[in-house]
Amino acid sequence: MKKSMLALVSALMIASFLLAACGGGAPAAPSKQTEVTFWHAYGTGSAEEAALANVLAAAAADLPEYKINVLQVPFADIFNKYRTDVAAGGGPDMFIAPNDDLGNDARAGLIADISELAKGKLDGVNQLGIDGMSLDGKLYGVPESLKAVTLWYNTSMLPTAPKTTDEVMKLMEAGTPISMNYGCYHMYGYYSAFGGSIFDPSWKVIADQGGVVDAFTFLNSAYQLQKKNGWAMNDSDGLAPFSEGKLAAIMNGNWAMADYKKALGDKLAVAPLPAGPKGPAAPMLGVDGFYINPNSANKEAAIAVALYLTNAKSQTIMMNEAGHVPVRTDVTITDPLIKGLVDAFNVGSTIRPQVPELGKYWSNFCGSDAIYEKGIEPAQFVTDATAGANK
Repeated sequence: MKKSMLALVSALMIASFLLAACGGGAPAAPSKQTEVTFWHAYGTGSAEEAALANVLAAAAADLPEYKINVLQVPFADIFNKYRTDVAAGGGPDMFIAPNDDLGNDARAGLIADISELAKGKLDGVNQLGIDGMSLDGKLYGVPESLKAVTLWYNTSMLPTAPKTTDEVMKLMEAGTPISMNYGCYHMYGYYSAFGGSIFDPSWKVIADQGGVVDAFTFLNSAYQLQKKNGWAMNDSDGLAPFSEGKLAAIMNGNWAMADYKKALGDKLAVAPLPAGPKGPAAPMLGVDGFYINPNSANKEAAIAVALYLTNAKSQTIMMNEAGHVPVRTDVTITDPLIKGLVDAFNVGSTIRPQVPELGKYWSNFCGSDAIYEKGIEPAQFVTDATAGANK
């Protein structure tokens, strides 16, 4: 009896061992996950934050080898916080932000050159996105989405968008309420439409050599009509009136699309900025992307996570749920507004310059109220601004 019992116990132990060896026993303890810290600045309760949560939930299932630790930082603070922490040797492994200061951050060594880490891994990404995340032939970010200024219009008030600046002026003169925007970023696209340029190929300011004066002359004419008729003068004024159906069209970036769409529904349409007499308008194209911290000990893991968060599946979620314009060419677009934005960006846009000289534009050409409100002639303003930039 004892021998039989011993034999039974031995048999059970052997069977248990064999089952474990073959993977049929209790599940093995999970291997240690690589942690990746990630910062973003999407607003609390926003469509972007909700869409990102869905993308991250999918990432948790599809990338079990990584634990993504997420921190939301207010947009007003994220750049300063990131730069301060990185300069002190810390900071997250990665963060997402527009390419507004990519050049300055790259030159300061605050974001990593990821050319080799991402080499051969960006198939399907629009070249506009790659160029927007690059400086001097080196890649500093994984592209996520595109943004630029376009013309939004209410089809119940304006069935067809004006295609030229002449058409815009005729509509405004006839009483159609259109809100242009006179900020330095918003009006940048009109210089080329009138045959002008702020910079030459060596980044010397040449705005006084033609075209830019004509652009300011057009903008001043539009401004005076808006002022005379009491139409909104900028995007902060124009956001509510356009959404409320008091404006037929407004010049703004696609970051406002969610608000417009919520208010106007199927009446909302989008078109490229009107072309000028010398060609299409070329607004600055912004690119949002994922940057990697040069201090990170997990750069390869961060790249893997960034590539997942920008793959076709993730960009489809961000497009459908948050209105992001995908940077990938292999995303199926069904929303006519997104399709219109993609077409507009490809018709005419200027990759945001990442050179220090761009500061000369901001510091010398942003005082155009001198034209609109103080009556300085456009030619004099441009002459003075060019001289100031080239000191």
